Amino acid sequence: MSGNAVRLQAIKDVEAYTPPAVSFDPGEEPGSIFGQNVFSLTVMQKRLPKSVYKSVLSTIEKSTPLDPDVADAIASAMKDWALEKGATHYAHVFYPLTGLTAEKHDSFLDPVGDGTALASFSGKTLVQGEPDASSFPNGGLRNTFEARGYTGWDVMSPAYILENPNGNTLCIPTIFISMTGEALDHKTPVLRSQQAMAVHAKRVLNLFGHTDPENVVAYCGPEQEYFLVDSHFFLARPDLLNAGRTLFGAKPPKGQEFDDHYFGAIPERVLGFMMDTERELFKLGIPAKTRHNEVAPGQFEVAPMFERANEASDHQQLLMTTFKAVAKKHGMECLFHEKPFDGVNGSGKHVNFSLGNSEFGSLLVPGDTPHDNAQFLVFCAAVIRAVHKYGGLLRVSVASASNDHRLGANEAPPAIISIFLGDQLADVFDQIAKGGATRSKEKGTLTIGVDTLPNLTKDAGDRNRTSPFAFTGNRFEFRAPGSNQTVAAPMVILNTIMAEALDHCASYLESAVAAGTDFNEAVQSLLSEIVADHGAVIFNGNGYSDEWPVEAEQRGLKNLRTTVDALPELISPEAIELFGKYGVFTEHEAHSRFEIGAEQYILAVAVEANLSLEIGTTTILPAALRYQTELAQNVVALKAAGVEADASSLETVTALIGELRAGLAELGSAVAHDHPEDPLEAATFTRDAVIPAMAKVRAAADSLEGVVADDLWPLPTYQEMLYIL
Repeated sequence: MSGNAVRLQAIKDVEAYTPPAVSFDPGEEPGSIFGQNVFSLTVMQKRLPKSVYKSVLSTIEKSTPLDPDVADAIASAMKDWALEKGATHYAHVFYPLTGLTAEKHDSFLDPVGDGTALASFSGKTLVQGEPDASSFPNGGLRNTFEARGYTGWDVMSPAYILENPNGNTLCIPTIFISMTGEALDHKTPVLRSQQAMAVHAKRVLNLFGHTDPENVVAYCGPEQEYFLVDSHFFLARPDLLNAGRTLFGAKPPKGQEFDDHYFGAIPERVLGFMMDTERELFKLGIPAKTRHNEVAPGQFEVAPMFERANEASDHQQLLMTTFKAVAKKHGMECLFHEKPFDGVNGSGKHVNFSLGNSEFGSLLVPGDTPHDNAQFLVFCAAVIRAVHKYGGLLRVSVASASNDHRLGANEAPPAIISIFLGDQLADVFDQIAKGGATRSKEKGTLTIGVDTLPNLTKDAGDRNRTSPFAFTGNRFEFRAPGSNQTVAAPMVILNTIMAEALDHCASYLESAVAAGTDFNEAVQSLLSEIVADHGAVIFNGNGYSDEWPVEAEQRGLKNLRTTVDALPELISPEAIELFGKYGVFTEHEAHSRFEIGAEQYILAVAVEANLSLEIGTTTILPAALRYQTELAQNVVALKAAGVEADASSLETVTALIGELRAGLAELGSAVAHDHPEDPLEAATFTRDAVIPAMAKVRAAADSLEGVVADDLWPLPTYQEMLYIL
C-alpha cells in the first residue's frame, strides 16, 4: 500500500468510527461512585478496630509515625476488602526517576499442603516490598550489578483497586529507595520536603498565637492539558508513536488563529471520552472538576480540585494512565507531550500551590483587607523570598527536552521565573516598602448595562497568563510545568524553598521578640526587609514582551532558556546546602538528579534524531524523488511535443531535495559523533549540534510537503490529525 493510500485509509477508518458501548448506568446517581475503589478513611473506619483506625488517622492527619503493631490488622482488612472487589493480586506502586509509574504484582494466593491455595496478606508485606532496582535510572546512586531496592508503604496516600477486564489489582502507593536508604523515586523527596516545610510553618503559626496547630501541608491542584488524535493517524506517524510528537508537519491552512476552539462546544466523541475518564477517576477518588476545549484544535484540559501535594502527585500519575487507557477504548490516542504539533499551542500542567490545613484552610487567602492580615502577609512574603532566591531551582524542576519546545513561546510563560501579585497585593507590598500598609484596593462591581442581568463582583486585580508564578486569589499558579512531567518535581522544590523561607521568617521574628521588639513592629520590619531584598522578582507586566528579558537581566533574574542551562542549578553550592539543611537530598542524591536529567535530555533528543533520519530517508525523501521524477518526465514530454515547459516547480523541488539531503547528512554526522563523557558537555553538544541539524531536516521536509503532490505525500498531515476526530 502506498503512503498516500495509508493516509486515505486512515481517514476512511476515522469516518467509520463507532463509539464504544456506554460504560455507565444512566440511572446511576451522580457522586454515588466517588471513591468506591479506594481504601479510604471511611472504609477503614468501618473495617478496622477503633484503636487501629485512630492510630492510622493520627499518622495521616498529624504525621505521627505509623505504629508497626497495627500493620497486620490493616493488611487483613485491606485484603478482605480487595478480594470483595474482585482483586486477585496486589501491587506496590512506585514512581521511579523515569517520571512514569512502576508496579510489581503479586498474587494474594499462596499454595498450602493439601493442594489448595489460601489468600494471605501480612502487615510485613503491606509495609515493605523488594522490587529489582538495577534497571531504573539512578544517576550513580547504585552500581549496575547492585539490584536490591525497597518499596515502603506511604500511609498518607490511599490504596485503590485498579480495574481491568481480565482482573482487578489492589494498588498500594509506596516510596522506592536503595539498600543505602537513598531515594530512587519522586515520592520520597516529596515527603521529606513536606515534613521540612511543616516544621517551620508551625513555628510561624506559633508566633501568631496558635498553640499546637494542625500540621501544615502543601496543597496542589494540577491542571492537565492534552491532545487527542485518532488512533489510525497515530499509528501512521512513527514520530508520534515513538517520540510523542510530530517531527515533521507543515502548518495547516487553518490553525488556532480564529480562537474558535477555545472553550468551544466539546465534540461528541471527545465528550464521550471525557465522561468515561471522569467516571473512572471518580471511582479512584480523583476529584476531576473542570473540562473544556483548549486553545489549539484537538487540544483539551481537565482540572482536578486541590488535594494534599503527595496525594495529588500520585493522582496525577494515575490520571495520565487512565486517560491513555480510556482514549484507546474510544479509538484515540491521548498525547501528553508538551509540543506534539509545531506551530500550535503547547500543553502545560499548571500547578496551583498553597499551604494550609483543615483548621485554617489556605494560609494564602488575603481576605478583604490584606493590609491588615499580617499572618497572610508573612506567608506571602515567604513565597516572594523563596521564588526570588531559588528561581533557578524552580526552573530546573520543569526542565526537559520536551518542555524546552514550550517555555518562552506565546502559549507558555517565559523561562525567567518571576511573580505576578496583581494590583491589590502589589500595592500593599509597595506600601510596606515605604513604611507600612494602611489600605487595600477594594473589589468593585461590574455594571453590564442589561436590566435583566445582576451586577457582577469585580476582583481587585486582573490575572496574568504570561507569568510563570502568578497569585490567583487564594493560591499561586506555577504555570511552567510541562504536561508530560510528574508534579512531584516542582512540589519538592516548592516545599523545600518554602521551608527555608519560613525558617528565615520564624527565626527573624523569634529573635526580634526575644530582644524586646513589639511583635507587630517585628512583622513590619520583616516584611520591609523581604520586599527590599527580594521585590525584584515581582513583575506584573507582559512576560511575552521583547523588553522583559532585558529588564529581567537588569533586575538580576536568571534567564535559563534551555534544560542544559538549567541543570547546573541542581548542584550549585547554594542548592546542595539547601537540600542538605532541610534533609531533602543528600549531595549524592542531588548529583544523581543532575546526571539523570542530562541523560534523559540526551536520550530524548537521540530518539528524535534517529527518527528524523529514518523518516526523512525512507519516507519523505522517496516521496519527493517520485514527484521530482514525475515533474522531470512532464518537462521532457512537453519539450518533445514542442511546447515550452515551465520548469520552476521542478527547480523548486530539486532545490528542496538538495536541502533535505544536506540536512540528513549533517544530522547523520551529528548523531554519529562521539559524545563527551561529561554529562553536561554531552547535553550541550546535543543542544548545539543535534537539535539544529534536526531543524534543518524538518525545514526542508515541511517545505516539500507544501509542494509535493498530495497523492504522493506519505504522512497524515496536521490538517487531517487536528481536525478529523
